[in-house]
Amino acid sequence: MEIRYIEPAALHDEMLRLRQEEQMDFLECLTGMDWGEPDAAKDTPDTPRGLGVVYQLESTVTGKRTAIRTATLNREHPELPSVCDIWKAADFLEREVFDFYGVVFVGHPDIRRLYLRNDWVGHPMRKDDDPEAQNPLRMDNEETIDTTTELELNPDGTVKNKETQLFGDDEYVVNIGPQHPATHGVMRFRVSLEGEIIKKIDANCGYIHRGIEKMCESLTYPQTLALTDRLDYLGAHQNRHALCMCIEKAMGIEVSERVQYIRTIMDELQRIDSHLLFYSCLAMDLGALTAFFYGFRDREKILDIFEGTCGGRLIMNYNTIGGVQADIAPDFQKKVKEFIPYLRGILHEYHDVFTGNIIAQQRLKGVGVLSREDAIAFGATGGT
Repeated sequence: MEIRYIEPAALHDEMLRLRQEEQMDFLECLTGMDWGEPDAAKDTPDTPRGLGVVYQLESTVTGKRTAIRTATLNREHPELPSVCDIWKAADFLEREVFDFYGVVFVGHPDIRRLYLRNDWVGHPMRKDDDPEAQNPLRMDNEETIDTTTELELNPDGTVKNKETQLFGDDEYVVNIGPQHPATHGVMRFRVSLEGEIIKKIDANCGYIHRGIEKMCESLTYPQTLALTDRLDYLGAHQNRHALCMCIEKAMGIEVSERVQYIRTIMDELQRIDSHLLFYSCLAMDLGALTAFFYGFRDREKILDIFEGTCGGRLIMNYNTIGGVQADIAPDFQKKVKEFIPYLRGILHEYHDVFTGNIIAQQRLKGVGVLSREDAIAFGATGGT
């Protein structure tokens, strides 16, 4: 994949050109970086320095991928142009970089923190930050901020703050969440309602931020593996698989074909496990308890397969650098080959009790429709 460096002053125009002329319509990710201060004794012309961002772009038309790198050496007031007017997916990603690195994106309509408390001091992913010293343990609740901040660029090159009120005094605002992490996750939504219609929404993602990325900085590669299982307890195997592949590629390790097959089968089983839980909880929230029981009944069969090979049903600790912790259980193949045709045959039950139910259809049809264009613009991947 091509990697290019672009100066901040030319970044927005070049990104717009890539979007329009090279059809780079999909922003895969946007990652903040602290490359440190320049070191004349060690640096080469290609050595990245400063506070910056790496953008990974893809064209859904041609399949071409490219990476763009930019950075500013101003650590006191690090500013970069926002690209969220080009890709909607950049909205939350730029807020995350601001939260952890302090990079301010000029032109972003809502440059607030995304994960940390509103009153957090500093930006913990910076190498010159000391989060523990600046943020002693607090037992008080943070105050909700009801304004957004946008930085606008003046003609003379200076930047001014523009604040906008989120909700008016005449709006009916309701809190949705956070729920317990073992149920439906821990996001909090503040929504403005007109009847059952959501007119405006403010999302808070930070109720389960545990600093895993920061913890990894002080661990060896094998030690980081235990953390990936806990990024998403319904994607433990996939997350650990991805990290192992990254380390293996960097070290030049090639795993056996058998390991590749085992990893892929386990990934797919956990994907089905995750979808069954999603389906079951959605059905339960709409009052369809029979569908909930059907989903959990069949999910147990997958968890039994996991337990037989890994010893765990949720956190499996199975992938390791260069392979897997142990070979599959003696009855693994038999159980998987029995489960696949079983689930295919049982899907009609799910349709009979839920997706084919007129009540469920009336509640869900036309709600939360995501067009192809919006899915690409927001960087959506996967079915759920």
